[in-house]
Amino acid sequence: MASLVKRPAKFVGMHFFNPVPVMKLVEVIPALQTGQETTDLALAMAKKLGKTAITCKDTPGFVVNRLLVPYLLDAARILEAGVASAEDIDTAMKLGCGMPMVLRTHGLHRRGNLLLCGEIFHKYTKEARFALPAWCGTW
Repeated sequence: MASLVKRPAKFVGMHFFNPVPVMKLVEVIPALQTGQETTDLALAMAKKLGKTAITCKDTPGFVVNRLLVPYLLDAARILEAGVASAEDIDTAMKLGCGMPMVLRTHGLHRRGNLLLCGEIFHKYTKEARFALPAWCGTW
């Protein structure tokens, strides 16, 4: 996107998480053309907003979603294989790892986003962990 603006040195991406007032993380994504002062300004702005900011390269999923999507796909694969119920998977991850509900939250409200992200990430990386499983049309 930076290549499409008149001043690419002043362009930087900022990925806020929903709900924005609650979530503390912001991913700051400088483009190849982004000047250091622009990146520094984005980091300072995030801090002023009470957020913790990280920087990462401009790749599909940045950091959080690049880790989260295969995790959610694996949770759904465990459900499909009959290893445990959705409720038990959610309980296991909540109490065993401090993770919020996995399948009920992402399965019911974000299935379309999960599958779309997995498909985009797989096309970009060619990594098997992003490949969509057979159940993707029914979950």
